[in-house]
Amino acid sequence: MQKELDWAFLWKNLIQIGTKIPTTMYLALLATFLGVLLGLFIALVKIYKVPVLRWIATAYVSFIRGTPVLVQLYLVYYGMPWAFLTVTSKFGLTSLAESFNPNNISPAFFALVTFTMNSGGYLSETLRSAIESIDRGQIEAARSIGLTESRIMLKIVLPQVALSALPNLGNSLISMVKDTSLAFSVMVIDVMGAAKLLGSKTLRYLEIYIAVSIVYWTLCIFLECVFAVVEKKMKITKRGLAE
Repeated sequence: MQKELDWAFLWKNLIQIGTKIPTTMYLALLATFLGVLLGLFIALVKIYKVPVLRWIATAYVSFIRGTPVLVQLYLVYYGMPWAFLTVTSKFGLTSLAESFNPNNISPAFFALVTFTMNSGGYLSETLRSAIESIDRGQIEAARSIGLTESRIMLKIVLPQVALSALPNLGNSLISMVKDTSLAFSVMVIDVMGAAKLLGSKTLRYLEIYIAVSIVYWTLCIFLECVFAVVEKKMKITKRGLAE
């Protein structure tokens, strides 16, 4: 067991770990953005009680909320190639299986799919609550002047949903930044992946994990500040329109 910290070593590796911030942020931002789209779709399916899809959406959200992200990551990483090979074999699509090998897909793709699915499951409830909180009188008034459902959604519902759900969206993105640390489990070299590799090479794990905690902490503080500024500006804009 090491008896003292090597601060110079810590600083050196902090910088090296920081070079993987773009990979972490790419996964977190894109997964959250796609998760918002998926969550909005699921929310609308449940609000409008779409036959069959409503029950599928309910089961999907229950599964996402009831299983760990790491388990979901392994299911996607091992399950998607298996499903592809099974379907191509069952339907005699051997030429497709030969020309496209799912085992050659970048691990980052499987991580992105997993985090998107996870984010969409959680955000669907946030977005559904935000949509249902909107005064129905506004929607009825918009219908009375001939606005289509799509224009009502774009002009009236979504702007209010964005403001109402923004704090939860910010929290989801921050949680996603931390969840991406699991991506190294499927060999994605992000911030956590770089830390684990450096730790295995140097065996000075304490400095490495202090460094990686500083990186994640800094990222989360930065995102909190960004969302605070955006939320403040959105409230000012809304107040100005109301006046």
